[in-house]
Amino acid sequence: MTPSRERDFDLVLFGATGFVGRLVARHLCQYAPPDIRIAVAGRDPARLGSLLERIGGAAAQWPVLFADSAHAGSLNRLAASTRVVATTVGPYAMRGLPLVGACVHHGTHYVDLTGELLFVRESIDCFHEEAIATGAKIVHGCGFDSVPSDLVAHLAASQARIDDTGTLSTVRSVVAMRGGFSGGTLASMVGQLDAIRHDRQARALVDDPYALSPDRDAEPDHEGPHGSGQPCHGIEYDERLDRWVGPFVMAAFNEPMVRRSNALTGWSYGRDLDYREFQVMGSGASGHVKAHLLAAGPSLVAGLLSMPPSRFLMDRLLPSPGEGPDAIRRANGFFRMRGYVQTSQGTRYVATVAAARDPGYDATAVMIGQSALALAEDEDRLPDRYGVLTPATAFGDHLVDRLWDHGFTAEVEHAD
Repeated sequence: MTPSRERDFDLVLFGATGFVGRLVARHLCQYAPPDIRIAVAGRDPARLGSLLERIGGAAAQWPVLFADSAHAGSLNRLAASTRVVATTVGPYAMRGLPLVGACVHHGTHYVDLTGELLFVRESIDCFHEEAIATGAKIVHGCGFDSVPSDLVAHLAASQARIDDTGTLSTVRSVVAMRGGFSGGTLASMVGQLDAIRHDRQARALVDDPYALSPDRDAEPDHEGPHGSGQPCHGIEYDERLDRWVGPFVMAAFNEPMVRRSNALTGWSYGRDLDYREFQVMGSGASGHVKAHLLAAGPSLVAGLLSMPPSRFLMDRLLPSPGEGPDAIRRANGFFRMRGYVQTSQGTRYVATVAAARDPGYDATAVMIGQSALALAEDEDRLPDRYGVLTPATAFGDHLVDRLWDHGFTAEVEHAD
């Protein structure tokens, strides 16, 4: 079901002039094999051409295509021209669904950087079955959201199967990081908070820990902070780390993505898997205070968004889409997601995905770049699975190997 090599291109990058898009373009220029036919697409071909000249090398010869997320005809031409589309154009809830639809219609594989649960749920509802029929792999969350989360659970479940130690009972993933979220990520988060302020159904969906399941009725019910919502896991003192931890800011997206991976594989991780994410906030009183501030963050932001004066200030002060830190600041970034695992037989593992790269920028560019190249180069070696997928279900160990080759750590060990 691989899209035909007779198409004009193997891979088109949509949104290369954005901050993360430029990093992805540079990564592809440096690491894509010379026989992979790459093009870039966007609303301003002249600006794209200037970018490719600045990048130089093979990128200077890449074709430039016109495509606009508000112009359905251009998206259809884009999807029909290539085997794989990689898009960094967000917020996806505002701009992403027509491109997903065009790719599904043409049987074109697709990867993005979304961390927007409502968008992914709509993509599933609209296109999952059709994508299976047309042979399209629609892979959401191919950046810091949600590759590390998805691979931590995948690695742990794979090791438990190898060792015959049962299925996964609990996974507590703890994130330590230094670096920033891109302006595009922040815009997506603000957009979703806006949506759930005005829509009770959207709020209930965001609160549902199994919101992305392919079969919600087959999943267990959990009582959460809003009646049917996310299991309450706020502030804890982690004795293993000797640190206070608070809820990871992207847990509300990453956790349902991991649960979707589990369900798409026939609940192979464990029928009663309890997967949760936290962020390290430090030791002592200061760490405790930071954890409380982190837990209060979403409610605080939602409150500020509801008041016009504070909304105006937030719009002015937060980085805009397309903005990001310079190379020196990005070079000082890192992330480490460590999953503390217990299986149904009581065996304990520690699964780790980490990189000495800024998580929201450089590391994300590698993750989506290698995801796109996996589809363009090695589609026949990937899991035989189609539809609206997750990184783990689309790529499995193949993405683990690719990230190892680019300086990431992705491993699982027996706990002491």
